[in-house]
Amino acid sequence: MAYSSFHCLILFSSLIFNIAITPSLAKTSFKPKALVLPVAKDSSTLQYITTIKQRTPLVPIKLTIDLGGQSLWVNCDKGQYISSTYKPAHCDSAQCKLAESNACTTECYSSPRPGCYNNTCDIFPDNPFAATLTGGGQLGQDVVSLHSTNGSNPGRVVSTPNLLFSCGDTSLLDGLAKGAKGMAGLGRSKVGIPSQLASAFSFQRKFALCLSSSPRSYGAMFFGGGPYVLLPGIDVTKSLTFTKLILNPVSTAGASFVGDPSTDYFIQVKSIKINDKVVSFNATSLLNIDAQGYGGTKISTVKPYTVLETSIYKAVVKTFVKQLPRVPRVASVAPFGACFSSKNISSTRVGPFVPPIDLVLSEGVFWRFFGANSMVQVAKDVLCLGFVDGGVRPMTSIVIGGHQLEDNLLQFDLANKRLGFSSSLLFRQTTCANFNFTSNGLS
Repeated sequence: MAYSSFHCLILFSSLIFNIAITPSLAKTSFKPKALVLPVAKDSSTLQYITTIKQRTPLVPIKLTIDLGGQSLWVNCDKGQYISSTYKPAHCDSAQCKLAESNACTTECYSSPRPGCYNNTCDIFPDNPFAATLTGGGQLGQDVVSLHSTNGSNPGRVVSTPNLLFSCGDTSLLDGLAKGAKGMAGLGRSKVGIPSQLASAFSFQRKFALCLSSSPRSYGAMFFGGGPYVLLPGIDVTKSLTFTKLILNPVSTAGASFVGDPSTDYFIQVKSIKINDKVVSFNATSLLNIDAQGYGGTKISTVKPYTVLETSIYKAVVKTFVKQLPRVPRVASVAPFGACFSSKNISSTRVGPFVPPIDLVLSEGVFWRFFGANSMVQVAKDVLCLGFVDGGVRPMTSIVIGGHQLEDNLLQFDLANKRLGFSSSLLFRQTTCANFNFTSNGLS
């Protein structure tokens, strides 16, 4: 993507930032209560993938899901983005103010095309898998189409004409799953996909994620308040436990403007227990977010396994091993540091029979991980504890990764700033692969 060296920063006052706009409603008299997308697991990268239809004419776009990503972004390099309904977001427009963009491309050395228009604002199309960072990407809007749902099955296809997104370039696709053309940012910004869809279709500012543990079956992503019904007719919304979503005032993205808050989803973990034994580490300093944005616990779909600050990791491994005394350890298999002979571990409905791990959130509220979410089968007779060492003083002390999220339904309530979680659906004799996509031929 070509930019003028005169890439000026436009500073908006805080009053201007508070101006809200409402994206145009869907071009249909039918108003869905919720929307649904299938979610696949890429076996090579362990990324979670969805597909939306965008542009005119509509084109299926494969995207890697970034739970904390600021917005949707797609590759707009020359010839990669063709649409008769694309519109750039010009500097100082309502769209740019909604995105809280501080950057403006005043001159682009190319004929006008998506991703290269003069006088157009930029936001960062962040790719946490890429080895290097990129510059800003132009903000634009276009048609997006997806399936409505009654919570049990996919329904009619609906469209919104003006979903805002950022244009990336081909180099920004580095590290993404094969065929992915961008990333679906579900973060807590005004231009995150959940907020935009809720505004466009006038439904609740909630969305839910249910990741399948198998690359051979689809999980589901819902936009709207539910119900979320999995075969054989289980409404998971009726059994959610809730905890507060907290805001990290400092951005945790790879690229951001100074002063930007994080668009990631943080929760307050008070302590960790294994087999009901408290894990000993400096919880006060590590589990709270300091003034520089360090510490705390966030939820991530871009980390395949939960990442723990070094002292937390060592304490978790030590306690876990102590609670599994009759199972011999074997040589570690990267990226894991604690591996065991699975010959000595029996199986249960919720995975290998190992000590449960609890993230204690408040008095009487905890998120429990059983063997299906705590252990990883790395060889025929080898199981490893599915947590990895994140090093000393990482930005975030605990990053709950994909393996720990699988077959748990998570509801993110943006309006009420709370997270609902089911814990393992295996206890309820269902899985995230049990949404009835087959009724509409989506699977």
